[in-house]
Amino acid sequence: MSAIASIETKLKKVIEPIHLEVIDESYLHNVEPGRESHVRIVAISNLFIGLNLVKRHQLIYAEIQEEISGPIHAISLHTFTENEWIERNKEADPSPNCLGGSKQDQ
Repeated sequence: MSAIASIETKLKKVIEPIHLEVIDESYLHNVEPGRESHVRIVAISNLFIGLNLVKRHQLIYAEIQEEISGPIHAISLHTFTENEWIERNKEADPSPNCLGGSKQDQ
Protein backbone atom coordinates (compact mmCIF):
# COMPACT_ATOMS: atom_id res chain seq x y z
CA MET A 1 0.00 0.00 0.00
CA SER A 2 1.31 3.45 -0.83
CA ALA A 3 2.06 5.93 1.95
CA ILE A 4 -0.74 8.19 0.73
CA ALA A 5 -3.30 5.36 0.80
CA SER A 6 -2.04 4.23 4.21
CA ILE A 7 -2.42 7.73 5.67
CA GLU A 8 -5.91 8.06 4.23
CA THR A 9 -7.00 4.68 5.63
CA LYS A 10 -5.62 5.40 9.10
CA LEU A 11 -7.12 8.88 9.36
CA LYS A 12 -10.55 7.75 8.15
CA LYS A 13 -10.67 5.22 11.00
CA VAL A 14 -9.50 7.57 13.74
CA ILE A 15 -10.85 11.05 13.06
CA GLU A 16 -14.10 10.08 11.31
CA PRO A 17 -13.72 12.91 8.82
CA ILE A 18 -16.53 14.87 7.27
CA HIS A 19 -14.04 15.64 4.52
CA LEU A 20 -10.51 14.32 3.99
CA GLU A 21 -7.95 15.01 1.31
CA VAL A 22 -4.54 13.35 1.34
CA ILE A 23 -2.67 14.80 -1.61
CA ASP A 24 0.76 13.82 -2.89
CA GLU A 25 2.49 17.11 -3.67
CA SER A 26 5.88 15.53 -4.31
CA TYR A 27 5.73 16.51 -7.98
CA LEU A 28 6.05 20.15 -6.85
CA HIS A 29 9.47 19.43 -5.36
CA ASN A 30 12.86 18.29 -6.52
CA VAL A 31 12.39 14.56 -5.91
CA GLU A 32 12.49 11.47 -8.08
CA PRO A 33 9.26 10.76 -9.98
CA GLY A 34 6.90 8.47 -8.07
CA ARG A 35 8.40 9.26 -4.68
CA GLU A 36 5.82 10.06 -2.01
CA SER A 37 7.74 12.60 0.03
CA HIS A 38 5.54 15.70 0.35
CA VAL A 39 1.94 15.36 1.52
CA ARG A 40 -0.87 17.84 2.03
CA ILE A 41 -3.64 16.78 4.39
CA VAL A 42 -6.94 18.64 4.64
CA ALA A 43 -8.98 17.07 7.42
CA ILE A 44 -12.39 18.22 8.59
CA SER A 45 -13.67 16.47 11.69
CA ASN A 46 -15.80 17.36 14.66
CA LEU A 47 -13.29 15.39 16.73
CA PHE A 48 -11.27 18.63 16.54
CA ILE A 49 -13.88 20.59 18.50
CA GLY A 50 -12.21 22.01 21.61
CA LEU A 51 -8.71 21.09 20.42
CA ASN A 52 -6.20 23.79 19.58
CA LEU A 53 -4.11 23.54 16.44
CA VAL A 54 -1.19 21.84 18.20
CA LYS A 55 -3.44 19.12 19.67
CA ARG A 56 -5.08 18.53 16.29
CA HIS A 57 -1.71 18.11 14.62
CA GLN A 58 -0.44 15.85 17.42
CA LEU A 59 -3.48 13.64 16.92
CA ILE A 60 -2.69 13.25 13.23
CA TYR A 61 1.06 12.79 13.77
CA ALA A 62 0.40 10.02 16.29
CA GLU A 63 -1.60 8.08 13.71
CA ILE A 64 0.81 8.43 10.80
CA GLN A 65 4.12 8.08 12.62
CA GLU A 66 5.12 5.10 10.48
CA GLU A 67 4.79 7.13 7.28
CA ILE A 68 6.57 10.14 8.80
CA SER A 69 9.44 7.87 9.84
CA GLY A 70 9.56 6.39 6.35
CA PRO A 71 8.92 7.95 2.99
CA ILE A 72 7.24 11.20 4.04
CA HIS A 73 9.62 14.15 4.22
CA ALA A 74 7.17 17.04 4.63
CA ILE A 75 3.54 17.44 5.63
CA SER A 76 1.22 20.39 5.24
CA LEU A 77 -1.68 20.00 7.70
CA HIS A 78 -4.98 21.85 7.46
CA THR A 79 -7.34 20.77 10.24
CA PHE A 80 -10.80 22.20 10.78
CA THR A 81 -14.07 21.47 12.51
CA GLU A 82 -17.13 21.37 10.27
CA ASN A 83 -18.14 24.92 11.29
CA GLU A 84 -14.61 26.27 10.70
CA TRP A 85 -14.59 24.62 7.27
CA ILE A 86 -17.92 26.23 6.35
CA GLU A 87 -16.70 29.63 7.60
CA ARG A 88 -13.66 29.24 5.30
CA ASN A 89 -15.95 28.54 2.32
CA LYS A 90 -14.62 24.98 2.29
CA GLU A 91 -11.13 26.08 1.29
CA ALA A 92 -7.70 25.58 2.82
CA ASP A 93 -4.66 27.75 2.16
CA PRO A 94 -2.32 26.40 -0.51
CA SER A 95 0.91 24.74 0.48
CA PRO A 96 3.98 27.01 0.42
CA ASN A 97 6.25 26.96 -2.59
CA CYS A 98 9.24 24.67 -2.50
CA LEU A 99 12.38 26.51 -1.43
CA GLY A 100 14.66 23.50 -1.64
CA GLY A 101 16.98 22.59 -4.44
CA SER A 102 18.44 19.53 -5.95
CA LYS A 103 21.63 18.06 -4.59
CA GLN A 104 22.92 18.41 -8.15
CA ASP A 105 22.63 22.22 -7.80
CA GLN A 106 25.05 22.35 -4.87
